[in-house]
Amino acid sequence: MTREEMKTARPFRIFCSYYHPHRKLLALDLTCAVIAALLDLIFPLVTRYSLQSLLPDRLFLAFFLIMGSMILIQLIRALFSFFVSYQGHVLGVRFEADIRNDLFAHMQTLSFRFFDLNRTGQLMNRVTGDLFEISELSHHGPEQIVSSATSILGGLLVMFLIQWRLALVISITFPLVVLIIARMRKRLNRASLQVKERLAGINNEMESCISGMRTAKAFANEPKESEKFQSANGLYVNAKSNYYKNMGLFHASQDFSLSVINIIVILFGGLLIMRGRFDTVELITFTLYISTFFNPIRQILALVEQLNAGTAGFHRFLELMCTDPDINDKEGAVSMARPSGEIQFHDVSFSYDGIHSVLSHINLTVPAGKTLAVVGPSGGGKTTLCQLIPRFYEVTEGAITIDGQDIRDVTQLSLRENIGMVQQEVFLFAGTILDNIRYGRLNATLAEVMDAARRAEIHDDILNMPNGYETYVGERGIMLSGGQKQRIAIARVFLKNPPILILDEATSALDSVTELRIQKALTALSQGRTTILIAHRLSTIRNANEIIVVEEDGIAEQGSHEALLAQNGIYAKLYQVQQHLK
Repeated sequence: MTREEMKTARPFRIFCSYYHPHRKLLALDLTCAVIAALLDLIFPLVTRYSLQSLLPDRLFLAFFLIMGSMILIQLIRALFSFFVSYQGHVLGVRFEADIRNDLFAHMQTLSFRFFDLNRTGQLMNRVTGDLFEISELSHHGPEQIVSSATSILGGLLVMFLIQWRLALVISITFPLVVLIIARMRKRLNRASLQVKERLAGINNEMESCISGMRTAKAFANEPKESEKFQSANGLYVNAKSNYYKNMGLFHASQDFSLSVINIIVILFGGLLIMRGRFDTVELITFTLYISTFFNPIRQILALVEQLNAGTAGFHRFLELMCTDPDINDKEGAVSMARPSGEIQFHDVSFSYDGIHSVLSHINLTVPAGKTLAVVGPSGGGKTTLCQLIPRFYEVTEGAITIDGQDIRDVTQLSLRENIGMVQQEVFLFAGTILDNIRYGRLNATLAEVMDAARRAEIHDDILNMPNGYETYVGERGIMLSGGQKQRIAIARVFLKNPPILILDEATSALDSVTELRIQKALTALSQGRTTILIAHRLSTIRNANEIIVVEEDGIAEQGSHEALLAQNGIYAKLYQVQQHLK
């Protein structure tokens, strides 16, 4: 089911649509659940028959044969129960996997803005915790409904056939007992929801604490982080204590109700025996059916909690699935052929929130194969300017063209395939160096990866590592130095070999000697390619064909290094300050 269909379809229909690929397994699972429930109804009847007919008539051989048959029946029931437990959970896992695939695929279509506004821990909880609740509901829901309905209706039918008066008393009493238990279950559900909320708070604190552990240590603020975590943990303990209190009340009321039902059966059964309308064997049979009758009630009450949790998780899933990407391929968008690389900004404005402008009326041309350097104060919009080109964010006004073609007229995939980026914050995946460099072109050979590493001045460093190109880099590349991570990111771009380069502080984490080596490599890479270079160190952009100074109001200055120095404006002052600091 597509996202657009999900917006208009009823949640129940969407939920059922995920059963469709596994409908045969679902049907088999439900059939086995019904058979197992029906087989449960046999034992009290066999007991009644044995006590009323076989044993009094001394038909001992028949009695032992029937008891042997009952063992065989219980074995068959156990096999059906095994299938329900095993394959039923497999059904739930497949159901969950299909939902998770759809959710992850949809999340990949969402723009940077979505991830700017949502915490990683919350998204992780939706992909794991919420979907687990949905998985449990998808398996246990249908199975317990048909199994419990079979047991309850079948049990009532047999009890009415045995003694309709006593069955009628139970039919009147039982709803009252179920109502009491249901109310206690409702209180337990509220307490359970509070526990989950507190646990989510702990997870958020854990994510924040672990991610910021180095910062906390650097500022010697471990006691402060401990205090924050202990506060969240204390709220969790209180919520959990309240949950256990309500759980105790629930189980106590459930046990009390079951005892009351048994007493009522004995009481009214005894009165009927006194009047000669009932016998002891039938009373024993009735008592056995009470247990058979009460177990599905327990299942249904447990299912209510699962239904609440699963429904809440599914609604959160639908909320995320129905979130429209800020940026979509327009209808009829074409695939971009490899461009020569001329980039033009036509009266471009941009705002993150629709209120405060970050860029205003930018008009700019970067000729194909030339290098444009972008400088300016922090927060002036340099990175934003570059992120508009691959459509990480959409322009608010105006248009950006590549070789005269509006970037909104081409698919995002083909656009980004022609752009290579080295961002200021380098991200490496928790894998090997080989995998991280090859991320630039997934089908690249080892020789091509090594060539890219040489050009990025990282090859010799890699060979000196314990496992060479198979060296594990750790989470976010934590096992490598900042300079090594930066050069691996640069090697990715060498391997991708795009016609357009965006280098956002690509040498910011390098020492002076390595920076010179990388600068030489980047200069070679820029030959014949359109390059946009963001830099704070003005010494690295002297050879750019053109330099622009970006401030909050837009492009303040534009020209070559020499021309901007001659203007004695913002750029000249920045340059003089940096020269003075050397």
